[in-house]
Amino acid sequence: MNRMYAKAKTWNPFKGCRFNCSCCRPTFQAQAKRQKNRCKDCYDYKPHYHPERLGKIPSAEIVFVCGNGDISFCDPTYTHQIINAIANHNQRCPYKQYYFQSRQPEYFEQFIPYFPSNVIVVTTLETNRDTGYATVSKAPIPSERYQQFLNLNYLRKVVTIEPVMDFDLDVFTNWITDITPEYVWLGFNSKPRQVQLPEPSEWKLTAFAQALKRSGIQVNGKDLRGLNIGI
Repeated sequence: MNRMYAKAKTWNPFKGCRFNCSCCRPTFQAQAKRQKNRCKDCYDYKPHYHPERLGKIPSAEIVFVCGNGDISFCDPTYTHQIINAIANHNQRCPYKQYYFQSRQPEYFEQFIPYFPSNVIVVTTLETNRDTGYATVSKAPIPSERYQQFLNLNYLRKVVTIEPVMDFDLDVFTNWITDITPEYVWLGFNSKPRQVQLPEPSEWKLTAFAQALKRSGIQVNGKDLRGLNIGI
């Protein structure tokens, strides 16, 4: 189920985030704490730059760009430097794919004319429900994020539905099909002991995955806790 991740590496010329998502505290933010003796800004998960890494793109087929943070906190001038580094690298390695992910996808609009064709933009949509979301993250609420991503005039999109939270089946299915992503990633909260989130029933998650498949959307499973959703 995780073949994509087996071929992927993260490239972090920019790191950090201020959305303070609860699901990131035991994962990305905990990993950042290991950098205390190397970079104080990494340790604090503060948005900051590592320009020395611009010329060190990983050799993997799939590269998550600034995956240890949210690039919407990056100064646009520096993001252009990241895009230029990719364009230059494409002259030698045009077969790679680059994933730019943000919970504020409207940030990508300004870069669309400059993205090479092997760039895919990604956002996370854990649910369609706005009520109570402020206790989970300071990112734009799901309905705003959905609208931003829907309005983004770019063909290559992917949606990450992980960690999935309880949702309204018909509404959420329509959201994802309206976006027409190349595919979606779907998975439960991987740290249930550290982070408690309202989750859909197994029946609802299975029905959701099947509805997306019927609409021609590829569904990739991540952490499904052994649930067979027929993908």
